[in-house]
Amino acid sequence: MSELILIRHGQATPFEKDTDRLSELGEQQARAVGLALTREEVTPTHVVHGPLVRQRRTAEIAAGAAHFSDPDSPRPWPDAAEDPRLAEYDGDGLIRHLAPLLAAQDEGFATSVRRFQERRDAPDRNRAFQPMLEELAEAWQAGTVTHADVEDWAAFRSRVHAVLAHLTRFPSGSTVLAFTSGGVIGLMVALSLDAPDAAALKLNWRVRNGSFTRFTFGGGRLSLDSFNEVAHLPPELRSWR
Repeated sequence: MSELILIRHGQATPFEKDTDRLSELGEQQARAVGLALTREEVTPTHVVHGPLVRQRRTAEIAAGAAHFSDPDSPRPWPDAAEDPRLAEYDGDGLIRHLAPLLAAQDEGFATSVRRFQERRDAPDRNRAFQPMLEELAEAWQAGTVTHADVEDWAAFRSRVHAVLAHLTRFPSGSTVLAFTSGGVIGLMVALSLDAPDAAALKLNWRVRNGSFTRFTFGGGRLSLDSFNEVAHLPPELRSWR
């Protein structure tokens, strides 16, 4: 049997001009990931990450922490490979292109947008942002709003299904680390359980930065062993966004 460990990237900077970089907390989470896997004596045979900066940097920092955690007996990870199919759905595109379209046809959503805009610079802005994002993502998933510059749900689902199949075809005895994002992880868990697509978004909202989600695979079978582990992160390093 083989193991696939999905790792959500460290905290990024969703409310800043550059949304695709790790925050200081995100870098600390990435180091904690590498140290935790070393303590478990996890020796990966394959390391992959998505194309986003926050995914790649989490993999790089985690690998560095694992390598230097024991100078007397370093166990470097294999070189990481980039797989574009591990990219998150286009959250920026949803906000930029789809939110105005949905607001134009749904007054309730328009109210949610205005509420967030009023709280955008407030410390509790996520209280207004999260309900708006959930409503928007549901409309995107349902195909209620579409835009040529935004990957639709069917395309996102197809590529995540394809990369999951790819990652679980490695030889018996493999240990695969995949650094990706919450939407990809939520969908992979839903696919592994034959759950409806709506479950993927619900799972997505619960995936914490730097968390582990583990599968066992082999012989054509894929089994979910754990979801959203954060015991390796002290309370001060835990975050959703």
